[in-house]
Amino acid sequence: MSVRVIIGAQWGDEGKGKIVDLLGNRADLVVRYQGGANAGHTLKFEGKTHVLHLIPSGIFHPNTICVIGNGVVVDPFKLLEEIDAAEKLGADPAQLRISSTAHVILPYHKDIDKAKEKARGDSKIGTTGRGIGPAYIHKIARTGIRIMDLLDENVLTKKVEAALAETKTNFSEFKDFPEHDSKNMIREIMECGKKLEPYICDTAHLLHKSMNEGKTILLEGAQGALLDIDHGTYPFVTSSSPTSGGACTGTGLPPTAIKRVLGITKAYCTRVGNGPFPTELHNEEGEKIRQKGHEFGSTTGRPRRCGWIDLVALKYAARINGMNELAITKLDVLDEMPEIRICTAYKIDGVETDVFPVSLKALEKAEPVYVTMPGWMSSLDGIDSVDKLPAKSLDFLHFIQKELGVNISIVSTGPDRAETILDKSFVY
Repeated sequence: MSVRVIIGAQWGDEGKGKIVDLLGNRADLVVRYQGGANAGHTLKFEGKTHVLHLIPSGIFHPNTICVIGNGVVVDPFKLLEEIDAAEKLGADPAQLRISSTAHVILPYHKDIDKAKEKARGDSKIGTTGRGIGPAYIHKIARTGIRIMDLLDENVLTKKVEAALAETKTNFSEFKDFPEHDSKNMIREIMECGKKLEPYICDTAHLLHKSMNEGKTILLEGAQGALLDIDHGTYPFVTSSSPTSGGACTGTGLPPTAIKRVLGITKAYCTRVGNGPFPTELHNEEGEKIRQKGHEFGSTTGRPRRCGWIDLVALKYAARINGMNELAITKLDVLDEMPEIRICTAYKIDGVETDVFPVSLKALEKAEPVYVTMPGWMSSLDGIDSVDKLPAKSLDFLHFIQKELGVNISIVSTGPDRAETILDKSFVY
């Protein structure tokens, strides 16, 4: 039995999709445990690019069961679109399982999301407007709609009508807030339920059964650790827990089941949306990284904020997740950088620290303290083993590994599945 959690160690967009896709070929099950369609996981293989939003990143491996866990909030309309798109690209929908207790995103959740973000004015969080936050609010308020409710018209009708009445009251002052026809909405949702019914099951039971049978399970988060609702840069965070703790609550597996926690980080750092970003670059270097790394959101198309790698934040992510292995992605993006900076500490109010502050005010004041290393100034194209990497790129990787105290087991040298180095010490 092997249960491994794949964690984004930054603010998301670290390349989790590629790594899960790579490892998914060796897994019996790949499980998405939190988030919704606000995250896009990009996979590239055989010259084609695929972007998944809700379906786990193992769907293109024919022998891998892909599970949408109870911690995910599911937009049923978007999921059906995604199933159709994946099937056209060769995936088999029969591999998919959806938790009957996962909560549902409906059109009014998106309306609420957009209205609240607009009302924030200059204090916007940077939400994608996909209805994620409002769906989680209804879940915590115990008024949410679950996947199983799509199969019961009486329960669904009662819940939708109550939600629409509450929404109308709460947002009556918003002039542009849409009104919905409850009967039409319920009819459309029921149609979705009928189409999704073959995939719906008790996924917690499935995972425990699989675990007891000795099967290999990958748990896949949607966002990064620094966007965790409890441990991230609040309030500029997501509405769930992409950390390893969230993997347990979002699947029903116990903490004792998890044996390995693999953190994913870029060789630099990016962030989408608002919030503090100590190593952010507002110059030509930042733009060079953005263009070379194609740093534009796969869900929204928004340009990502770019900066140097931040070991203060990575140490924090490693600690709260219990990371015991690390994957470095997009190392090739730094190929043409004559000098590379690594943030090893912050200076806050004149005091140097290597402890990531939980105070937003303190983090906004943080000035990065850098170690500068020479770049390797050569292409990593075609390199397929650690011993073939340029010496200066190895110095860069070894420095990160030593500072974090976490072994690097995977190095990505390009977007394609094949452009990945698995270190000899890497044991699946």
